[in-house]
Amino acid sequence: MGNAGSFNAITDQEIIHNLRKNGFERRKGEEQLFSTYSYFIKEGMKKYALSEDDAFDAYSDSVLSAIQKISDGSFEGRSSVKTYIYQIFHNKCVDLLRKKTTHKSSVHQTTSISEMFFQISDSAKSIVQKLIEKNDWDLLKQRLNELGETCRQLLLFSANGDTDKEIAGKLGYKTADVVKTSRLRCLEKLRQLYKL
Repeated sequence: MGNAGSFNAITDQEIIHNLRKNGFERRKGEEQLFSTYSYFIKEGMKKYALSEDDAFDAYSDSVLSAIQKISDGSFEGRSSVKTYIYQIFHNKCVDLLRKKTTHKSSVHQTTSISEMFFQISDSAKSIVQKLIEKNDWDLLKQRLNELGETCRQLLLFSANGDTDKEIAGKLGYKTADVVKTSRLRCLEKLRQLYKL
């Protein structure tokens, strides 16, 4: 399935290089990885009949897992980043399906939101970066306020260079991983606000 055409400019090497750095470069790598393969969510909905939320959760978990393995050096590059992350995603979808067949819950899909999500994630640069480059602080502040207090604080701390661990301490999250997932979700919400 190919939404990936527009991402040919971003190479595995670039993503891996950024993820093994700190601060802004690492965040850029996280976002590149998240955006580049976000069309997997749509595949998860189709191939495994998952709801959008379940597919998004499986994808977020897969990205976090891949970020961890790439940044700590345990990803050895024997396969492409795409193959690697898809394998993790596939396993998480299968796990979710197993849980679902035990609970037999009805599957509800919302395509309008997912269609919008995929258009948004086609932009290689994050909306935050674009706005900062354009110095459009007023619009950024307005959109951050629309996100709600938690997302606003999380993204502002992140933009100020605080690590996920530091943010976890300040905002009372259990772990840095929870902060990372929340940050990725907040960025997606922010992107959606710019599309509305």
